[in-house]
Amino acid sequence: MRPLRDLEKKGIEMDIVPCSSEGKLNPQELEKRIRSNTRMIVLNHASNVTGILLPINEVGTISRRHNLLFLVDAAQTAGAYPIDMEKDGIDLLAFTGHKSLYGPQGTGGLVIGERVKEREMIPLKQGGTGSRSEFEEQPDFLPDRFESGTPNGVGLAGLLAGVQFVLEKGVKQIRQREIGLIERLIGGLKEIPQAKLYGPKNMEHRIATLSFNLERLSPSDVALRLEREFGILCRSGLHCAPAAHRTIGTFPEGTVRLGLGAFNTDGEIETVIEAVLIISRGGR
Repeated sequence: MRPLRDLEKKGIEMDIVPCSSEGKLNPQELEKRIRSNTRMIVLNHASNVTGILLPINEVGTISRRHNLLFLVDAAQTAGAYPIDMEKDGIDLLAFTGHKSLYGPQGTGGLVIGERVKEREMIPLKQGGTGSRSEFEEQPDFLPDRFESGTPNGVGLAGLLAGVQFVLEKGVKQIRQREIGLIERLIGGLKEIPQAKLYGPKNMEHRIATLSFNLERLSPSDVALRLEREFGILCRSGLHCAPAAHRTIGTFPEGTVRLGLGAFNTDGEIETVIEAVLIISRGGR
């Protein structure tokens, strides 16, 4: 949202399509917002708050029907959920390396599809690329046009190792493993009377991210106790997504968020459930 808000300040018009209180997006409502001057649709593949998967395939079809560019933020799904840019009509796919691709922080990328006219895109920064050194103008070809400066070689080597793990393990197998874990976690937490869980109940419609709150307790207090008393790392607050929290009714305090991955174990899930139960009862 911050890059989009910055573009808005520079004169770019933007429409925001609201989701339901559960975070669901109706593609037909999105299509109704398309105007004669619309040029691009931007969509998260999955919410980092509720874990809900958004209908990128349906939105991709709409974007192609109206000859619009389609940008997908796959920060939550790259490596954990199958993505097919051609099948889903995606023109620009942004991803981070430090989540489900198991790379270091500070790594990521932008995949540019064939329908994008990259020469019409303005680089965020310009400078040395190690190519066309006889010219003082920025190269106009990929990837050099958007890769000024010394690359983060160490970070990219780490990202490569993470990607190799994902490819060897298989995205579908990782997906099945994570769904099993999140299903077990939701099943345990929903038995706690004081716990309120957010996001879809259907496992096929979500990723392995879960937000919850406990009655009469602030999410920051719950998260602090989980870390200090039980050694469980989570994140509390608004998760850089105030609009999402307004949608599900948790603004301004936010929620406690747990993010699972392929390396989590069934035993760790049971530990989390037991810890939340103890906190909900006011014990230690």
